[in-house]
Amino acid sequence: MSHDESRTSGKEEPRQPQRIERYSYRSFDRQYILADNRLGDFLRPTLWEAHSNSQVYLSSLLTKPLGTRPALTACAQLPDLDYFSGRRAKDVIPFFRDAAGKEPNILPGILESLAKSYRRKVSAEDFLAYVYGILAHPAFTERYADELTSRELRVPITTDASFFIQARDVGAKLLWLHTYGERFVSKDRPRGQLPKGKARSTKPVSGSKDQYPADYRYDEETKTLTVGDGAFSPVDPDVYNFEVSGLKVVQSWLGYRMKKPKGKKSSPLDEILPEKWTGDFTTELLELLWILEATIELYPIQAKLLSEVAKKRTLRL
Repeated sequence: MSHDESRTSGKEEPRQPQRIERYSYRSFDRQYILADNRLGDFLRPTLWEAHSNSQVYLSSLLTKPLGTRPALTACAQLPDLDYFSGRRAKDVIPFFRDAAGKEPNILPGILESLAKSYRRKVSAEDFLAYVYGILAHPAFTERYADELTSRELRVPITTDASFFIQARDVGAKLLWLHTYGERFVSKDRPRGQLPKGKARSTKPVSGSKDQYPADYRYDEETKTLTVGDGAFSPVDPDVYNFEVSGLKVVQSWLGYRMKKPKGKKSSPLDEILPEKWTGDFTTELLELLWILEATIELYPIQAKLLSEVAKKRTLRL
């Protein structure tokens, strides 16, 4: 039957349900969308075509001056246009060019040059982890603050194989943490099993419809984060104030989940909100706090590595 015949046959075509997909809304903030072009402004078909369970997305500010804190963040799900820091960066770099994960998004010859210099094989995953270990922390943006105001983001590549391996190992752990345990999985980094940190739910957030959290507040002295009538503690000030180029990660995450969520309203769909705070919200908030705790613990190691790399001669590729 032709397309025209089906339109005039009087039979209604079965409607396909829209796919509900997890996606990366802001740095460290995963939400859900209806993956339908009729609902999304622009779903970026090239990214969807290259998406898979092995894909990793890096995001930064490549066309605007970077702010403080990490120069890169990463995610496993397709990222929003404003993913990095809510500033319409549009700077998303997929690790693979294809859904099969066979074509790394790396210039030809780089891996071969590194292998020759280090006298050992260097995989695409090794290179990605090294880049993340070197760039995804505050010491990088602090050290190169002047250069980053007028020049594009550049990666210092060490000539020392031992420093490369150390930065790679730290970067691999961070990529595992920042993708919520979905990428860079290993024996020591099990899939989906994030390490529990110090923060705990010390008082449950009410799950009733009439007590959905309308606000949150933080007490630095007691290290207590209050969400509605619930509480989380201990939450260190560095965790609560964790920032990505101006985006306060924990505060942004909570702001989008209040009774009257922050953000622009562009469609009646924006008025469809959760009726109650669920255990899933509590679990996801705790995971976020734990990831940030573990990330901050790695910062001194990354700062020391960057300092050592910067002291020595770097490769020109």
